[in-house]
Amino acid sequence: MKETEVEKEGKGGRAATSKTEKDQSWIPKIIKKRVCTTFVEDSFSNGALCQCGGVREMHGSVAMGDFFGAAIVSQWESGQHSSEYPTDAFGELEFAGAGKRHSYFLRLSCDTPPEIVYTLMTAHWGVPAPNLVVSVVGGEGRDKVKPWVGRWRQQLVNPQGSFPARYYVQNTSRDTCCLDNNYQAFLLVDDGTVGRKGGETGFRASLEDFISHQRTGIWGSGSIEIPVLCMLVAGNESMLKRVDLSLQKATPWLVLGGSGGVADLITEVLGDLSTLPLASPPAEGEGEGSSSELKERVRERVRRFFPSVPEKEIENMTEQALSIYQNRDLITIYHGEQEGPDDFDTVLLKALVRASKRVSNSASEYTEELKLAVAWNRVDIAKSELFNGDIQWRYEDLEDSMTDALVNDKPQFVRLFTENGLNILDYLTYRRLEGLYRSLSDSALAYSLLQRRLSERQGLSGSLPSVSRLLWDILGDVCQPFYYGPLGLDQSTSTRKALKTVNKLLIGDCPYRDQRCLSPWASLFIWAILQNRSDMAIYFWEMVRGESVLSALSGCKILRELSRLEVENETKQSMKELAQRFENLAHDVFSECYQSSESRSFTLLIRKSPVWGEATCMQMAMAADARRFFSHDGVQSLLSQIWWGDMERSTEVWKLLVCFFIPPLIYTDLISFRGQEDEGKTSDVPQARETDSLDGGETILSLADIMQTEEDAEEYNALRSRAKGSSPSNIKRPFVLRRWREFWFAPVTSFLGNVLMYFLFLLLFAYVLLVDFQPPPPQGPAPTEVVLYFWVFTLVLEEIRQTFFVGSTTVVQRMRQYIQDIWNKCDLTAIILFTFGLCCRMFPWSYWFGRAVLCIDFMVFTLRLIHIFAVHKQLGPKIIIVGKMMKDAFFFLFFLAVWLMAYGVANQALLYAYDPRIDWILRRVLRPYTYLGLIFFTYLGKCPSAKVEGEVNCTYDRALIDEGAEPCMDTSLNWLVIVLLVVYLLVTNILLLNLLIAMFSYTFSKVQEHSDTHWKFQRYNLIVEYHSRPCLAPPFIILSHLHLFVKRFIRKVPSEKIRHFVLELRGRKASRLMTWESIQKENLLTAQHKRQRDCDSERLKRTSVK
Repeated sequence: MKETEVEKEGKGGRAATSKTEKDQSWIPKIIKKRVCTTFVEDSFSNGALCQCGGVREMHGSVAMGDFFGAAIVSQWESGQHSSEYPTDAFGELEFAGAGKRHSYFLRLSCDTPPEIVYTLMTAHWGVPAPNLVVSVVGGEGRDKVKPWVGRWRQQLVNPQGSFPARYYVQNTSRDTCCLDNNYQAFLLVDDGTVGRKGGETGFRASLEDFISHQRTGIWGSGSIEIPVLCMLVAGNESMLKRVDLSLQKATPWLVLGGSGGVADLITEVLGDLSTLPLASPPAEGEGEGSSSELKERVRERVRRFFPSVPEKEIENMTEQALSIYQNRDLITIYHGEQEGPDDFDTVLLKALVRASKRVSNSASEYTEELKLAVAWNRVDIAKSELFNGDIQWRYEDLEDSMTDALVNDKPQFVRLFTENGLNILDYLTYRRLEGLYRSLSDSALAYSLLQRRLSERQGLSGSLPSVSRLLWDILGDVCQPFYYGPLGLDQSTSTRKALKTVNKLLIGDCPYRDQRCLSPWASLFIWAILQNRSDMAIYFWEMVRGESVLSALSGCKILRELSRLEVENETKQSMKELAQRFENLAHDVFSECYQSSESRSFTLLIRKSPVWGEATCMQMAMAADARRFFSHDGVQSLLSQIWWGDMERSTEVWKLLVCFFIPPLIYTDLISFRGQEDEGKTSDVPQARETDSLDGGETILSLADIMQTEEDAEEYNALRSRAKGSSPSNIKRPFVLRRWREFWFAPVTSFLGNVLMYFLFLLLFAYVLLVDFQPPPPQGPAPTEVVLYFWVFTLVLEEIRQTFFVGSTTVVQRMRQYIQDIWNKCDLTAIILFTFGLCCRMFPWSYWFGRAVLCIDFMVFTLRLIHIFAVHKQLGPKIIIVGKMMKDAFFFLFFLAVWLMAYGVANQALLYAYDPRIDWILRRVLRPYTYLGLIFFTYLGKCPSAKVEGEVNCTYDRALIDEGAEPCMDTSLNWLVIVLLVVYLLVTNILLLNLLIAMFSYTFSKVQEHSDTHWKFQRYNLIVEYHSRPCLAPPFIILSHLHLFVKRFIRKVPSEKIRHFVLELRGRKASRLMTWESIQKENLLTAQHKRQRDCDSERLKRTSVK
């Protein structure tokens, strides 16, 4: 291809690659090429060639003009007889017929600094930083090859760069070579020669040396420098210089013995001379005999391997061979047929280890070998060679490798180090934890969230306060902020005050960074979850002591929140799958716990976790939308127990209604109540018997148990002494009062009372609107309406109580949590409408508008009744179905509106040529059914349009129409109107209506398929709401509000109901509960691994039988 053709083709592709071309426009300014500037005649070419290999015509006038300088020069040298010019060959390379993948290429001088080339390859070309560099050299080679001046070479030449250059591979002679399309990048090293090999030797050695000083891992965060290994296969005499140069830069070599050429020479020299003393320059007056003998033996072998080489070259090769022998500890000889069946990567690793021992200053000779195994992710080699029991590893030897394994997502090595002496409590300090967060890849979602949160202070994006804020944003109000303890902050500290304190703290020395992380496995679990590292997160979850169910639910919550923010579909799907996996793990572990002990599993569900910000399993499951977890029988058993209070769960509804209306019957045997002993097991878990069971037997204590404080021991003793006797409140409370409280304080009784009173409220509301809605003052309002106002006032008081006085979180959190519930939004809407309507009806000018608002408000209050269906197993899922069908209906209305607008406008334009009345235009456009019928009958002559429209006369005169006259319909295009009518009816009445039916059917079947799961999840909210409500329903609830105000704010008596959903355990009791949970988790994991092994063994058996 001609050069002009390349430029023409390049212009066509530059529009799509302008950005790439602009990004690489700096290359000719920095990177140069070498061109021969002095023509030194080659005596063997009769003056046709220069010693650089180029023909006379290729040299410029300057090179040809210096006849005197050329006459006195006998040997051409690259540094003296060539000069550097801006490179004219760089960019992207497209191989014709080899697919769409592009390669990069660059022509550069042999003196180009290697750091510039490495930066260009990694930062601009996107070539990933390597974990290992194997430089393969060798081959027989030739002294001379034909000049690279063919047409294919010109395809790459373009001073402005090629993006891409189209490269055609042609059949060439055996003395020439073409570029191979299997490579990602090509560095065309230029030393000024043409058609000569070896010009790249110096640059290649420098680049290898530079790469060997870079670090492995993501963004160079690894614990070792990139290992570089040169491999020699055969090779001609020029390879001897190449090997010597690299060895002088301490680059290790793997020589394939038996491959011929220089490889066999080095093998024989190192083998035969290994018994002699190390060759070194002879000292003055001594050592000349042994040095001469050694040199002579090497010279003989060089002559035997290369008999055709001139004597002068033999001397140079001998010196190079002796220099290689001096660095023989960097060389590994490999005989493929003699070494055994080891994998070749194992051979490479051992060769690098041998070289690393020579240059390593570490006290442990196996540390570098371990770092290489981590860099290569070869845990099998580490297990067989390094952790086979022969080496006693110290904690200090594993620290750096552990960090490397964490940063580069190698969970198998993390497990290996943990099992072989690394103490995670000593390893993970807050400084290291911050380092792990700073190592996040910039493509990770967590990294962008940290940067977004602290955009004004980019340098602190990986600090502990920023991580705490990120977790606060993700987990929401379900738990308290993380890492406030090490930062010296209280959980009740406001956000603004916390930021001020943190800013002052970060300015100083940050003493918290040297502290040990209190929950190392949980912190690493969060770190792995934020990066969506599934294997690493699963392993850290397995290592968490206790908190297994809550940790799995927390991971599920974090992943589902991140999946909503993720924009990449593949990553989003993987997050959802991992979240579902953690929900399944939480379900399975809790199932194991429930089978072991029902009472302890109940305690597990409601216990506040200090690790997860005082959250409980129930709260986290609700926040994570863990419907499968809520469908577990153990969770539903606890909810049923809380729902019925101290009454038996088998109580029939009619008995409850009879006792509700005839309260003295609660003292009879009509309703069964649980006995006091059963109450101790379930209702107030954990009580005395649970304490005794936790105390019994021997338990292997963890470090947390050993480090218990005296305060914990005193608390445990107090619990034991309290367990031996009965609660004073239970002894002093008489039977009549106790039974009264057991019935009326049960959530099911509160629910029944609220439902009945709500029906009375609606009846009163309807009566006021229909019968007794008096005029504005002074005539009204009527007494019944005043009662209605008071009733709504008590409802407002209850909503205020639910918003500000339920829970232990901050006011902002409570308000946010309140407004997230859809039924609370409904209540808030109803109250606002009622208040607005009440204000309007008090004034004569807005009386009727206020009445209309109250009518609409009555509808909202009535729709609130749907909430009570959640308690019913069959009707509860129907609420979800109705909500989803309403969304489907909105989509249907959107499609219907499109067709309505399309036909309405066309219909109006066809029937009325001119009508300036906007209201009538909109009326006809938005009511096509009415006018379609009128048009149809008008067309048949049975229904005159004027009569239907209510006007006797019509006109076509625009002036009269502007004055208000009725325009006449144009009947000339009635046939087209009828056609459009048929199309419209076909689409709306048949297609869209059937589409709506199909959408409803799909929604119903989808929800009904998992109706039980949806109902159990929905039931939790209802039970929580009525569990926290006072026993009296509105309007009598105001008495309960007064009682609670005196009890909580004046007498300071804490609530006993909160123990049903939130329980705080400390000290030995909490430690034993976590130990028991860990045992159940281990039982589950053991069973799963056993099933997996059995499955694999059975598969192998079937395979062997076949």
